Amino acid sequence: MKNNQNIEQFKKERDRLNEIVMKYAGLETKRFFSLDSQVYRDGGAIPVKFKEMLGLVASLVLRCDDCIKYHIIRCFDEKVSDEELEEALSISLIVGGSIVIPHLRRAYDAWDELKHLKAK
Repeated sequence: MKNNQNIEQFKKERDRLNEIVMKYAGLETKRFFSLDSQVYRDGGAIPVKFKEMLGLVASLVLRCDDCIKYHIIRCFDEKVSDEELEEALSISLIVGGSIVIPHLRRAYDAWDELKHLKAK
């Protein structure tokens, strides 16, 4: 993914690529994708909103821009507040250190884009 890819482009490209993966996926890959979906589902002890924030923090520490953008979108969908986002991103910065800063910038940029899209 290109860092300058906007939210709508990202969603379309992710869906397109996931279709290709599933076209070739064997049992192990399908199980992994299923497990990924299951851990973020509603109904457990931790609300989905917080699961997505956990995923976002882990993604920032691991420096995965695709994952960061995905979890930023999901956090927005789950109505994470600006204040909650800031606290979660602060945790990722403390855990990951200064190498997280470029990813933090892109996370806030995506958040800003989502807020502007909603305002339209």
